[in-house]
Amino acid sequence: MVKTTKTKTYNTETATLVKKVTCGTFGDPAGYEMTMYMTPEGDYFLYTNGGAESAYAAEKITAYTKANAKKWLEEN
Repeated sequence: MVKTTKTKTYNTETATLVKKVTCGTFGDPAGYEMTMYMTPEGDYFLYTNGGAESAYAAEKITAYTKANAKKWLEEN
């Protein structure tokens, strides 16, 4: 998935996977995945996706600061 803002591009294909958290099993309508990535430039972003009944029913990329990424990694 690719998301482009005014100044940055976040691409799950070219970024480095830092950590992936999966809740539920494949096909579970309440299941979801959260994946933290780091771009080649050192920017962090979180990719989320899940079943229709999950908090992440639609694919989404959210930019994270380094401090927020570190906090997310510690908590997950």
